[in-house]
Amino acid sequence: MRRLAALVLLLPLAACGGGDDGEDAAGGGARLTVLAAASLTDVFDELATPFEEEHDADVTFSFGSSTDLAEQVADGAPGDVLATADEASMQLAEDAGVTGEVEPFATNVLTIVVPAGNPAGIESLDDLAGATWVRCADEVPCGKVAVSLLDAAGVTAEPVSLEEDVRATLDKVASGEADAGLVYATDAVAAAAEVDAVEIPGAEQALTSYYAATLAQSEDADLAADWVAWVRSDEGQAILGDAGFGSP
Repeated sequence: MRRLAALVLLLPLAACGGGDDGEDAAGGGARLTVLAAASLTDVFDELATPFEEEHDADVTFSFGSSTDLAEQVADGAPGDVLATADEASMQLAEDAGVTGEVEPFATNVLTIVVPAGNPAGIESLDDLAGATWVRCADEVPCGKVAVSLLDAAGVTAEPVSLEEDVRATLDKVASGEADAGLVYATDAVAAAAEVDAVEIPGAEQALTSYYAATLAQSEDADLAADWVAWVRSDEGQAILGDAGFGSP
């Protein structure tokens, strides 16, 4: 299985799909391209292994900001499945008429992450005042949720930077470049060896919901539908739950 960092790198895969077109040059199984929110990176990698074995398929991912990915598929960029961290991003693709049925498949909440050992002593959102902290940009899902929580808590402290997605935010904290960051709880679980998590009381009031849909430009609609069904299956939901995601 291969992961790609940028959607533009997917262009050579546009001819991949079901039937004869779905086989690679070496005569292997079908290929599936999944465009997904950055916060799904680890769990989708885990979900791919049994799916590939069951379907004799090669799953390729492009992870990034939900908004960016939705805009790109709305413009006709190649892909089989889109998975976003909010409904608004999925709506961009829906409005462009490039999605099949949209299915909710998970939820998430924000948490504060700090470098292991919490050297700055961050214990709450109020402690962000005077600290070097980061969050996602306003236009991406994790940024929108962060703004909502900060406003509700009356926190006016400004971040030192606004990151392009939740993984970029997490990396700033894990590397020690920031005292704290606002990321999804699942990202804190994935990076538990490098960061500590500080729970935000009432975070569930700004719940993040994840959505998946097959794409009209998919050349293997059946395989794409199988992926969406897989993440919503009991076994898929168990894997998501182990990674810290909530039920849809």
